[in-house]
Amino acid sequence: MLLDAAVTIVGLILLITRFKVHPFIALTVAAGFLGLTSGMATETVMKSFQTGFGDVLGFVGIVLGLGTMLGKLMAESGGADQIAQTLIRTFGRERVHWAMMLAAFLVGLPLFFEIGFVLLVPLVYIVARRSGVSLVKVGVPLLAGLSVVHALVPPHPGPLLAISVFGADIGKTIFYGLIVGLPTAAIAGPIFASLISKHIPGTASPELMRQFVREDEAEHLPSFASTMGTILLPVFLMLLKALADISLPDHHSIRVWMDLIGHPITALLLALLLGFYTFGTAVGMTKDRMLGLLNDSLTPVASIILIVGAGGGFKQMLIASGVGDIIGKMAVQAQLSPIVLAWLVAAVIRIATGSATVATITGAGIVVPVVSLVPGVNRELLVLATGAGSVIFSHVNDAGFWLVKQYFNMTVAETFKTWTALETIISVVGLGLILLLGTVV
Repeated sequence: MLLDAAVTIVGLILLITRFKVHPFIALTVAAGFLGLTSGMATETVMKSFQTGFGDVLGFVGIVLGLGTMLGKLMAESGGADQIAQTLIRTFGRERVHWAMMLAAFLVGLPLFFEIGFVLLVPLVYIVARRSGVSLVKVGVPLLAGLSVVHALVPPHPGPLLAISVFGADIGKTIFYGLIVGLPTAAIAGPIFASLISKHIPGTASPELMRQFVREDEAEHLPSFASTMGTILLPVFLMLLKALADISLPDHHSIRVWMDLIGHPITALLLALLLGFYTFGTAVGMTKDRMLGLLNDSLTPVASIILIVGAGGGFKQMLIASGVGDIIGKMAVQAQLSPIVLAWLVAAVIRIATGSATVATITGAGIVVPVVSLVPGVNRELLVLATGAGSVIFSHVNDAGFWLVKQYFNMTVAETFKTWTALETIISVVGLGLILLLGTVV
């Protein structure tokens, strides 16, 4: 069975990397292959896959849709620009790279990495031009902020995906994610940027500079307070739910209501409804315009939703075939920390496939049996460890690598020295802080 699992995972990696098969198809084929070769009854193979697919998307699919809609409204209304401009004014030119990291950290909470990047990269050019700070010194902190929330902090879809697999508590994961994420982003962002920009300052693309740097400003942006209040509302509600769960008895009326209001789906829905006003009506956006934006926002996530669902099916196949239990027992016998195991598995899959999403869902599926075999393992830290492993060493098989290379007008070698190094710092520093946090929680 272990040989079956090894062949399946290697085959999955080769399908994605060598034969350029779409990850959704590759995960579906790999799941079916594992079910058949592990001796499962033919009638239960696709049933198990279907169960895993539905279990994951029943939660994550809804969250992805709501978060994407909220992010699109924030982008088009100028809310993200407002956050960045306010932080830059507050921090000043000398510390503008710290402002970019915080702006990306906040803006990135409801957005996919690629969407957040495309949304904020014009700001990198604007700030670099007007402050005189090098492109790399401004851009690397932005990349670090986006990448850290992508890997570690709910309600971002990646951590929510791992939470659903491990059965972790959402509020605790947010709290621990912020404890680990902020110092990690600081080290991989402004601190690393100050060092690497001395060797690779970056040369702005003239075409992009002309496109992004304009003197005219949007006339009516959402206020900083309303923008922050809207995007942080779901985080606040989920933290309140966690506080109520800790401090109140099971059937207390306040706790019962907070369990409803602080559920990720409810919290994001309430934030989206608020966003209709703060990012829509309040800035003069018509209802037809908002409806068009919401429809447009869902098109790019269709592929991601299918990949996530197929990953859930593959995870279920690992469990139903018994492979997951074997791997879990071997990890226990080897006395390998489940947190290190989660990070290591996700890191290997990430390097091989280039996909943080595939690394997160596959890594969590492989490691989840360890939870029941090792008493006292912290599920929230398992989520964070999987997320940290899923972003390590981005290279030529990762679309993000080429996105950064093109927008920052760098050579492949320079992209390795900046972007790849940044992602590896996030992964390794994140693991170190997670292990350190594990000594006290």
